[in-house]
Amino acid sequence: MRYRWPLVLVATLSIGSFTRLGAAGDEIDAATKAKIALYDKGPSSIDVSKYPAGAKAGYGTFRNTCSLCHTLARPINCEFVLPDEWSRYVKRMMFKPSSNISADKAKKIYQFLVYDSSIRKKEQVDQRLSALTPEEKTAALAKFEEVRAEFESK
Repeated sequence: MRYRWPLVLVATLSIGSFTRLGAAGDEIDAATKAKIALYDKGPSSIDVSKYPAGAKAGYGTFRNTCSLCHTLARPINCEFVLPDEWSRYVKRMMFKPSSNISADKAKKIYQFLVYDSSIRKKEQVDQRLSALTPEEKTAALAKFEEVRAEFESK
């Protein structure tokens, strides 16, 4: 099934709040704070010089948009690698009251993060795919392929 945009608000799994303060009233537990601190200390940029032009443009959108609310190191170094994880993360950020992330920007950010994971985090992707059901794995691989085809066709 083709991934549809514009984005639709869906219930998201709370894997941890990855904003600086969380939503109003959110309490961030010590383990999540420690995880966020670890992500924030990692590399804060990605060498995209060998990426296709579309991925380079997506990196620009990601860098310019996401750095307004949190460090770029946070999403760069987090454990998310699968398309559905990035979809939930981007949607969650999109619907933060002050994010001003349009559906078009969200799509570009999502596509960049999925493409980047398929290249830079390939080992983690393979490990996570091996834990999925055959149907989930097929769906995830189709989303990776859709993004790669989008970038590599330009």
